[in-house]
Amino acid sequence: MSEISNHQQIRVDGLYEVFMAVMHQQNAVYQIKKHDRIINQTQPEDIINLIDRLMRENHPLPKLKIATNKFLNVLGKTLQNIPDVAAETNSLIWVMQQNNRRLIELMAQFKLIIKELNQHATPSLIEKAADDFDTIQQFESYYAIKENIVFPHLEKHWSNFRCLQMMWSFHDDIRTQMKEVKQLLNAGNFELKTFNKHIGDLYFNIYAIRLREEKILFHYIHSTIDSELLNTLLPECMAIGFPYFQPDSLIGFPEPNETNLLDGYIDMGTGLVNLQQLILIFNHLPVDLTFVDAQDKVRFFSQPPHRIFPRSKAIIGRDVHNCHPPESVHIVRQIIENFRNGRKNEASFWINMKGQKILIQYFALRDSDNNYQGVIEVSQEISAIQALSGEKRLLNDDF
Repeated sequence: MSEISNHQQIRVDGLYEVFMAVMHQQNAVYQIKKHDRIINQTQPEDIINLIDRLMRENHPLPKLKIATNKFLNVLGKTLQNIPDVAAETNSLIWVMQQNNRRLIELMAQFKLIIKELNQHATPSLIEKAADDFDTIQQFESYYAIKENIVFPHLEKHWSNFRCLQMMWSFHDDIRTQMKEVKQLLNAGNFELKTFNKHIGDLYFNIYAIRLREEKILFHYIHSTIDSELLNTLLPECMAIGFPYFQPDSLIGFPEPNETNLLDGYIDMGTGLVNLQQLILIFNHLPVDLTFVDAQDKVRFFSQPPHRIFPRSKAIIGRDVHNCHPPESVHIVRQIIENFRNGRKNEASFWINMKGQKILIQYFALRDSDNNYQGVIEVSQEISAIQALSGEKRLLNDDF
């Protein structure tokens, strides 16, 4: 969806002037009055195109997000006048709408608790608030569905998809604020003033994202994406799980199209890779892998740069019991027997070796019918993992 009409371009250019004036705090009132007609005529796709343009210009994201909040406040009356999408019952957009509405109901109920906390923050009331807030915090799964299933699908169809990146950033703000509120409610010394600030910020962001979904995102999706195609995402969404409302039934909705298998590529179920890529993936994992089939024959081992235990191609096809010394082979037999008869699915051991801590794990492999298909051995040096403390987030650019 890269083409934009002349009328749309005029509207987007006018909105751009307003946005820049708001962001830089220069002649904002003048620009708002100048473009009053455009503001009143703004359509959801205009805002999608505007934010995409701003994101492509690489403005600092924190500054851009603050300006977006102020700018959309300028458009508040226009957005409120946009009707909600009349989505088909049990369709993806309908299910998302129902989850949003339930969240707003829960937040309205929680406001009553906030009011009580400000009158008398007793330990029992704080405990109740913490329990009730858990239900609100469940909404994080909704954002996970958007980011991991809906957004990738939209990116395949939209060239102006960068508004989704900004929305994701607001999701992360909400997650952080939810965590902060929960920590305050669980703290031994409840700080009411700090709580009020964080819960206020959280409510603002949740209401803002909900409004942008209902009045902008859902409309643009509805006008650009075939509804049947969109509904094929529902099974994957349900695998993550909506927080409150699930569709009553998937019957009647089309199945996802089969992945087009390219020559030389292997269908892995969740994507396509060629043989060279598959070898590179296995050989760059920070673990030693060895696969033993259902007949107890060694069939494969990976070759990472620094193997913990030596392997040679001579073991391929060898009975796994012959790959261990007599003192430990009975343990191997017991592990495999427990896997084969379904008593266990995993066995873990750890040893000290040459100043390193080595974690050795065995995992039973079972097919979709739960039939035993072999075992995979995973060995990893974990000294550095054990030494980790605190946090190092992806946002930290000190690599």
